[in-house]
Amino acid sequence: MRTIYDAAKRVDGRKLAATVGFFDGVHAGHRSLIAQLRQVAAERGLASAVFTFPVHPRRVLQADYRPQLLDAFDEKLTRIGETGVDYCAVLDFTPALAQLTAREFIERLAAEWGVSTLVVGYDHRFGHNRAEGFEEYVAHGRTVGMEVVRGVPYLLEDGTAVSSSRIRALLTKCQVEEAARMLTVPYRLCGHVVGGQRIGRTMGFPTANLSVDEPLKVLPGDGVYAVRAWLRGTAYRGMLSIGNRPTIGDRPTAVEVHLLGFSGDVYGEALEVEFIRHLRSNRRFDSLDALREQLERDRETVAGLPIGGIGEVRGC
Repeated sequence: MRTIYDAAKRVDGRKLAATVGFFDGVHAGHRSLIAQLRQVAAERGLASAVFTFPVHPRRVLQADYRPQLLDAFDEKLTRIGETGVDYCAVLDFTPALAQLTAREFIERLAAEWGVSTLVVGYDHRFGHNRAEGFEEYVAHGRTVGMEVVRGVPYLLEDGTAVSSSRIRALLTKCQVEEAARMLTVPYRLCGHVVGGQRIGRTMGFPTANLSVDEPLKVLPGDGVYAVRAWLRGTAYRGMLSIGNRPTIGDRPTAVEVHLLGFSGDVYGEALEVEFIRHLRSNRRFDSLDALREQLERDRETVAGLPIGGIGEVRGC
């Protein structure tokens, strides 16, 4: 996949079949739409292109809006690239772009980017105030010689609809396995290890305190999780806690990871975690000894889980 930020840099000025959206999480529904796009492009002899935005459109229009993201921008580009699409065109979403009507936006796609076929998500709307729908898009496309195709809606095997908002809700409820089913991969956080209070070390459970690189990423709900953690390019089993550590006195929410089979100083290093299973909720224990006993049980549970890829080598 080639990522393009400027319409003038399209390779050979190829005509495009395209789809447009924010594509947060690049989940199963998005992947289905992009697969349909690629099929349409192949049938018409066109290159396939996904048009997306580096910043959530609502944040541009509302400065104090803080979207809860499933992907940082670089993660999103990586996931889009995994779909096999030819191009990802990154549009700078500006107040001026937000004011374009659907017709004006379609005209711009045709004139500046050479889009000759537009594949629209089944319930997706665009243009100023999202005032128009698919039938109007088809009519506007005809005026510039653009074919507008409606994508087929995607449902899981049990009939469940997939959406970014539904995945966010699942994560906040600690339902990371169901979220992974919709994302097609485990949900992940990437960040760097920062200094902590080292209380876990005194209990025999040294932890890496993770500062997430993208501050707008969704944090799963408070609790203890089994994770696959990538450190220095190697995968480890891990037990991860999100919360305010009630047994040692309520403190600001922290993300702490204990890596099974690893020891050493990791401060300042990159760390990626993939959420495999929610183990239990946080609670206040009567003593540090009671907490240690629970952590030992947690570690035994994580050690026995069928977490694939442990020991593999990869970059974060």
